[in-house]
Amino acid sequence: MNKSISSDDIQVADAKLIRSVIQRVATGPELSKNISYDEARAMMHALLDQSIDPVQAGVFLIGLRMKRETEDEVRGILDALRDKTIQATASVSDVVVISDPYNGFNRSLPGSLFVLPVLAACGVSAYSHGVETVGPKFGVTHHTTIKALGGNPVRSVEETSNQLSDPDIGWGYIDQSKFCPSLHSLNELRTLIVKRPVLTTTEVMIGPITGTSGTHLVTGYVHKPYRDVYTTLARHIGYESLLLVRGTEGGVIPSFAKPAHVVRYWHDEPSEELDHNLAECALERSYRAANIPDDVPEADGKHIGMKWNLDALSRACADGGLAALGGEAGPLQDAAVLGTALILLHLGRAKDMGEAANQAREAINSGEALHRLKAGL
Repeated sequence: MNKSISSDDIQVADAKLIRSVIQRVATGPELSKNISYDEARAMMHALLDQSIDPVQAGVFLIGLRMKRETEDEVRGILDALRDKTIQATASVSDVVVISDPYNGFNRSLPGSLFVLPVLAACGVSAYSHGVETVGPKFGVTHHTTIKALGGNPVRSVEETSNQLSDPDIGWGYIDQSKFCPSLHSLNELRTLIVKRPVLTTTEVMIGPITGTSGTHLVTGYVHKPYRDVYTTLARHIGYESLLLVRGTEGGVIPSFAKPAHVVRYWHDEPSEELDHNLAECALERSYRAANIPDDVPEADGKHIGMKWNLDALSRACADGGLAALGGEAGPLQDAAVLGTALILLHLGRAKDMGEAANQAREAINSGEALHRLKAGL
């Protein structure tokens, strides 16, 4: 991946620039004007350094959303985030980065966390990144599930990097509070502005830990316009490859009720779109994803937008994942198998989806995936 430019090389946004940018981006859908890459990068540095008034910060983010961000603007903001990111290189050749939506899941139980130890059991070092919770959904996340499992979701970048090269673990999770604290400090502001800002798009692209030879991004999308945005940003950062899944709730696990649709690229080759027939790997199902259990209570209403009691929802996900890796068939085990199979096939570790799914099932049936899950907590 390309080395980020030091923040010392970025001109800090002064009051004049801040005023000028807001005047241009926040003038409505017809009269608003775009800003340059450098201006977007400088403005994002001002937000991260808290050298801009919170009201102006909110107007800037909403203004960009309302007029719709340009490629230059999104690249500038992403590069500012990377300037502030603590980075490490794991002592392994290739690393897979899994990025689910930071605001989590509230319509189904996500199985993507459990893909990580299954991949590790298949010989692929992998990690995910995220936050404990953020609006507008305030759903279950990898952070809250690891916490429910009794693990530590707030390890340092260095500690998580070491887990990837540990032959007994091979997977990890890194929280935004650890790899980009200044971005994490904006979560309260993001909750107050309600609507999805450009940060929601850019934060999933950050890969704080890289491999010595290649780093491979796996992320998800729902709405078609983001397909090209994510592909462009992945190439801009320098990911060796991208696997972009049209997934349930925007995550990396597709619906089981239809063919799995993905967009991918490898090296400098053109991007391609593929549909994988799930019957090929014995994963064609009548359901889309794992349903929320009936005994999970609703939220207490303290967070507008939070649908379920997050502790109970996270506990349900943790218990379901443990059972799945322990050999219990069902939607969460299917999710772990399908997510792993898509990645193994993308990496060239299997000749087809059937072989890839069998590798994942063997990692689960042997007990190795469950062993690695517990070792990495």
